[in-house]
Amino acid sequence: MEISALSSGSTGNCYYVKENRTSILIDAGISCKQIVERLNIIKQKPESIQAIFITHEHSDHIRGADVLSRNFNIPIFLTKKTSKSRFICSNEENINLIKNNERVKIGNLSIESLSKSHKAEDPVFYKIESNKKLSIITDLGIPCQNTMDAISDSDFLCMESNHDVNMLEDGPYPYFLKNWIKSDSGHLSNLQSSLAVLEYGRSRLKNLMLCHLSQTNNTPQIALSNFKLLKERADLHPHISISSFSRPTQLFKI
Repeated sequence: MEISALSSGSTGNCYYVKENRTSILIDAGISCKQIVERLNIIKQKPESIQAIFITHEHSDHIRGADVLSRNFNIPIFLTKKTSKSRFICSNEENINLIKNNERVKIGNLSIESLSKSHKAEDPVFYKIESNKKLSIITDLGIPCQNTMDAISDSDFLCMESNHDVNMLEDGPYPYFLKNWIKSDSGHLSNLQSSLAVLEYGRSRLKNLMLCHLSQTNNTPQIALSNFKLLKERADLHPHISISSFSRPTQLFKI
C-alpha cells in the first residue's frame, strides 16, 4: 500500500491511497485541476481512481469532489447526513451512502468509516487495510475511543497536528474562532496530538505524517518539536514527516 497527501491544511485536504491497481482518494478539498496536477507530480493518473471517500462537508474537504467525480466518473462515498448537509455532486448516481463503522471493499482495499469529534453533521475518519493498516485522522477535537484504537492499530498514521496553543492564543483569529478550535469539536493541538501518539501508538507504527497544520497558528518546526515526546517510549520510533497545503508529499510505501 502507498499514500501521498496531495494537500493538507485549512485551504484543502486530499489524500491518495494505492494498493497495486486499486487507488482511492480520502477527501477532495482542492480543485479538480489541482488534484490532477498533483497526481501528475507523483506520477499517478486520475483515471485510475476508483472511489472518493468524504470525511465531512466542510469546503476544504469537498471542493473538488463534484468536478472530479463527473469528469472521471468516480463514485463518492459518504454518510447520509453529510450528503444532505451540502451540495456534493450533481450526478446523483455517483453518490454512495455509507454508515459509521461500515466497511467498504474497493479492489484490494478495505475502507472503514469511524465516527469522530468535530463540528460537522456526521464526521468520520477512515481506516484503510490491505496487507498493512493506514489511518487518516484529521479535523478532530479530542482523541475519542475510535481514534485511540486506530492509533494503536496502524502501521502508517496521518495525524492532525493543527496548532500551537500559544500561537493560536496570541494570533489574529477572533475570540469565538479561537475557542472553537480549542474545543472538543475543533482541532487537535500539537501537544494533544503528540500525547495521543505517545500513549496509544505501538511498535508496529513505522510512519507518522503530521497533517492539517495551520498556516497561521503553527509551523512545521514547532509541530515537530512537540513530537520529541515520543523519545520517552523505547519501543516507538516512527519516521515522522510533514504534509503541506501547497504540494503533494512523496508517495510513501507502507
